[in-house]
Amino acid sequence: MPVPEDLLAIMACPVCHGALEDRGEGLACTACGLIYPVRDGIPIMLPEEASRTGGEPPA
Repeated sequence: MPVPEDLLAIMACPVCHGALEDRGEGLACTACGLIYPVRDGIPIMLPEEASRTGGEPPA
């Protein structure tokens, strides 16, 4: 389930405050590259739940 555009427009990465884009597998930060999962249509915006492109956890 995609995140509504109006919600995505007001959200930011909690780590670097960069813009987010919906990439299907989650919400990706365009600045730092973290990907936040979306479960049952709810974005999980916790840094410890995020992964980097390729699936590895953040450093």
